[in-house]
Amino acid sequence: MQLHEIPAGLPEPVRKAWERSLTSGRAALSRRTLLRAGALAAGAGTLTACGIPPAKSSANLSDDASANAAKDLSDTDKAVNFSNWPLYIDVDEKDEQKHATLDAFTAATGVKVRYTEDVNDNVEFFGKVKPQLAAGQDTGRDLMVLTDWMAARLIRLGWVQKLDQHNITDAITNLEARFRAPDWDPGRLYSYPWAGIQVVVAYNKKATKGKAVTSVSQLLDDPELKGRVTFLSEMRDTVGMTLLDMGKDPATFTADDYAAALARLQKAVDSKQIRKFTGNDYGQELSSGDIAACVAWGGDLIQLKADNPDIEFAVPEAGYVASTDNLLIPARAQHKHNAERLINFYYRPEIAAQLTAGIGYVSPVTGAQAELAKLDPDAAANPLVIPTPEMAAKVHNFRSLTEAEESDFEDRFSKLIGA
Repeated sequence: MQLHEIPAGLPEPVRKAWERSLTSGRAALSRRTLLRAGALAAGAGTLTACGIPPAKSSANLSDDASANAAKDLSDTDKAVNFSNWPLYIDVDEKDEQKHATLDAFTAATGVKVRYTEDVNDNVEFFGKVKPQLAAGQDTGRDLMVLTDWMAARLIRLGWVQKLDQHNITDAITNLEARFRAPDWDPGRLYSYPWAGIQVVVAYNKKATKGKAVTSVSQLLDDPELKGRVTFLSEMRDTVGMTLLDMGKDPATFTADDYAAALARLQKAVDSKQIRKFTGNDYGQELSSGDIAACVAWGGDLIQLKADNPDIEFAVPEAGYVASTDNLLIPARAQHKHNAERLINFYYRPEIAAQLTAGIGYVSPVTGAQAELAKLDPDAAANPLVIPTPEMAAKVHNFRSLTEAEESDFEDRFSKLIGA
């Protein structure tokens, strides 16, 4: 499978949604790729070098959980193969190949980490590992980081191993309460968050002439913003924020609630209140003032605001949508215990603080803020990095969808945004 190729066999609406994500969504132009354009190619090229084999053959899907475990070589082979996104770990300023947290793990445990930046997007990575996982084969990876909806898919397919709770005691103790019980992995039996991603309202105060924009209602209804508003082309983010504004919980909404949210968005499209639906390309237009306000990803806003002090953000009173990128151990991994030790290591507050200082995304670790304040006081004080208790109380997750719902909802959302 080539980079950004979409797997065959998906329902047409879902295929279109994935296509949008790859061409204009978070997967296509995240802050990670903006910071180092060559990272994607470099990540792809390191697979063979670190011993990770390419996908070999396809097979029928299997949900046989009993086939997940392989002989664990952790005791005799002090290694762990870790696949992650580019620019999603702390980097030594003098040597980008060095990562202080990984070096600290090796020093503490004697386990060497073969670290590979080959998760360029969820769709591409799924296509890469699907043939081996479906065939009950080892992917060559012991640990991988995937976004919650894709993590849910792999867990549902039976392609992820259940974690040994005895090996992740720090993770169990230090995981923040709001991350503990996603509906796709209740009790965090198969996954632990690597970092959180927040969806908020952003505006250019120069473009709004000093007027604050603090709600989705303003985006949809304020005549002073007409034609200068954008929403995201990711269905869960745009619909989730609209549901919250309507007093509905994205974690429990019904099909009728979904229809009502789409109708509200459609009205704003028809009246030309909404200019368009975008991926990360809203950033340049927001910074220039070409658009006045939008629904935005918190990780983008940290960099945008650093470059332009007119950029502001708001957490709506109704709440906001968040998602997570998650650590998972794939079926047939050969160093499961070592992978669990690495998961546990990143839930030490001092290590979580080093990681957060390096990547600028939300830490799921209790105690990370105090440690981060010692390393980077500005980051520790930024609610887009460490949400305040008041902000954390407003977070909501978009519930898991059945296959039928995903196809239906994506089809209707595609028609709304003209995709």
